[in-house]
Amino acid sequence: MLWNNILYNLKMINLSAVNSKLLKAHYAVRGKIVVRANELEGRGKKIIYCNIGNPQALKQKPITFVRQVLSLLEYPDMIGLPEAARIFPSDVIARAKMMLDKNPSGTGAYTQSAGIPFIRKAVADFIHKRDGIPADMNRILLTDGASKGVQAVLTMLTNKETDGYMIPIPQYPLYSATIELYGAKQINYFLDEDNHWQLNEGELNRSLDSAKKSGINPVAIAVINPGNPTGAVLSMENIGMIIRFARKHKLSILADEVYQENIYAPGLKFYSFARVMHDMGEKEVTLFSFHSVSKGFLGECGHRGGYLEVRNIPDDVYAEMIKLQSIGLCSNVDGQIVTYLMVAPPEKGSESYDLYSNERDAILSDLKEKAEILGAGLNEIEGMETYIPQGAMYAFVKFNLPHPKGIDPGRMTELEREGYEAERDSEYCLKLLEETGICVVPGSGFGQRPGTLHFRTTFLPPKDDIRALVENMKKFHISYVAKLKR
Repeated sequence: MLWNNILYNLKMINLSAVNSKLLKAHYAVRGKIVVRANELEGRGKKIIYCNIGNPQALKQKPITFVRQVLSLLEYPDMIGLPEAARIFPSDVIARAKMMLDKNPSGTGAYTQSAGIPFIRKAVADFIHKRDGIPADMNRILLTDGASKGVQAVLTMLTNKETDGYMIPIPQYPLYSATIELYGAKQINYFLDEDNHWQLNEGELNRSLDSAKKSGINPVAIAVINPGNPTGAVLSMENIGMIIRFARKHKLSILADEVYQENIYAPGLKFYSFARVMHDMGEKEVTLFSFHSVSKGFLGECGHRGGYLEVRNIPDDVYAEMIKLQSIGLCSNVDGQIVTYLMVAPPEKGSESYDLYSNERDAILSDLKEKAEILGAGLNEIEGMETYIPQGAMYAFVKFNLPHPKGIDPGRMTELEREGYEAERDSEYCLKLLEETGICVVPGSGFGQRPGTLHFRTTFLPPKDDIRALVENMKKFHISYVAKLKR
C-alpha cells in the first residue's frame, strides 16, 4: 500500500514539461507515414522505402576500399598477420599503416576538436584539386555528417530571437527543424519550379523585404546544390547572383553541397560556391560549405562523416567555432576516416584503383538510369509532372487532385489553405503507402508554393522496384482521382 501511494504521488513528465520549441519542430522524412510503413512491414507487407536518402539501406553495396581500410584500422593487429597480405590489397595495407602512423591513438581515442590534422589537410587538397583554388586546412572542421555542421553554424549565428535564415521552399527539413529548435525565424524563399528549380532574384528580394517588414533580422541564406528535394543543379550564373545578393544584404551563405558527386543530366556540372566566390574575387561574404560521406556514391550514412569549410571569417570568430566543436569533444573517428577516404581515394595505378573506379561508376550509372526511369515514368501519368532529376537522389513530384464538392480553396484564409493542402497531400501519401507499399514524403513536409501539391521520392531502390513503383503509382493515382470525382 505504501509503495502504491508513493507511485501515485510521483509526477511523471508529460508534454507540458517538454521544450515547446521541440514540440513545434517537424522532420517529415521520418514522420508519421514512415511510422505507418514500419507497422505495415512488421505485418508482412512489402514496403518500397523512398522517403529518405539512405543508399545502403536500399541495397547499395559499400565501396570495398572504404570497408577494407576501416577493417584494418579497427583491428590493427591484423596488419602484421600473414593473412593480411592475402586478404587485403597492398595499397590498402599501406594506407592503413600510414593512417596509424599519423594517428597512433587509433579509432578509440578522442582527436583534436577540429578533427585529425592530416585529414583536414587532405580535405583542403581535395577542394584545391576540385576547384583549382587555395584552401586552408585551418578553416576546415570535421563533423558528424553535414547535419552537425549546419547545426553548428546556426548555433553560432543565432544571437537574438528576431534573427532569421532564408531557406529554400521546398527545403530539407533539417533547416526548418533546427531553426525552430534554436528559437530563430524561418524566412521562406520559393524556388522557381518553372525554371528547373533555380533561384530567382526577384523572389529573394520579395522574401527579404517581407521578413524585414515583420521585424526579422536576416543573417544568412541557405542554398542546397544539387537540390534536395528538387534534384536540380544550379548554374554558375545562378550561384553568382546569390553571392551578389548576399553581399548586398550582408548575409552569410550556407552552401549545402553534399550531392556534388550526383550529377546526371548531360552538359551539367557541379560548381561550388567557394570556386565561384574565388572567381568573383569576393572577400566580404562569409561562406560555410558542407559535404558528407552519406551521399555521392559512398552512401556511408551510418558512419556520420563530413566536413565544414569556412571562408572569409575573422580569427576570433573562427575560434568560437572551435570552442563550440570542443564542447562536443570531436566528431566520431570512423566518420573522420571515411571522410578522408572520400577526399583521398585510391590513386591511379594502385592495386585498388580499378575496383574502386568500377564500383563508383556502376553506382553513379545506376542512379542516372533510375532517375530517368522514375522521371519519364511519372510524367506519363495524367495529373503528375516532374523534372527528370538532374542530380542528387530525389524527385519533387507535382500532382493534381480535384477538390471535393463544396470545397473552394479560394475562399480560405492563407492559414486554412495551408492546412487543407497539408492534409490532402498527407492523406494521399498515406493511402498510397497502404494500398501499394510505396513510402514517399508529402510535399508539405518540405514546403511548397500555395495552391500546389507534391511528394518527394528517392530513386535509390533497385531498378525493378523503381519500375514497379511507377506502374503501381499510375494505377493508384487513376483510382484515387476517380474516387474523388464520384
